[in-house]
Amino acid sequence: MSAHLALTQLVPFAAEELDKNKVTPGVLGFVVFAVMAVAVWMLMKSMNRHMGKVSFEEAPDPKGAAPAKSGTAARE
Repeated sequence: MSAHLALTQLVPFAAEELDKNKVTPGVLGFVVFAVMAVAVWMLMKSMNRHMGKVSFEEAPDPKGAAPAKSGTAARE
């Protein structure tokens, strides 16, 4: 019960010091934003590494269709 009483007495002091026009995220907000930025940077770095390993060469058509001649459009 005494903890509740102590907290209710501190609330008015916090309300008097709070200026609603000058509220900032503070150090905790900066730390959270910095951690998120580093995490995104690491994810992008990892993605680039994994995308570099991907081979984009297409396998030949198993049906053996002849490729269209250059200069003419293939019609389907």
